[in-house]
Amino acid sequence: MPGKNTAWYLYMVRCRDGKLYTGIAIDIERRIAEHQAGKGAKYLRGRAPLRLVFKRKIGSRSLALKVEQLIKKLPKREKEMIVATGIELNRVLKR
Repeated sequence: MPGKNTAWYLYMVRCRDGKLYTGIAIDIERRIAEHQAGKGAKYLRGRAPLRLVFKRKIGSRSLALKVEQLIKKLPKREKEMIVATGIELNRVLKR
């Protein structure tokens, strides 16, 4: 069980069809391996191979969940800007 001070990360993976999936995890590599094995998010099942295209340390689980939800609501163009530069994430975090 993760401790209270455990760092959470936001990550984005690109699916075979080019779509982006956003999630949070403590151990991104383990989580991606789970996704590749068809475990975890139903959305990603059958969409492999998956490629990690973005990750950023967020901090607490509650903050990571909030940022994840904000990003999931963004248009694809803005998600692509986050992947390309990371700069747009700073704008999302200021909301």
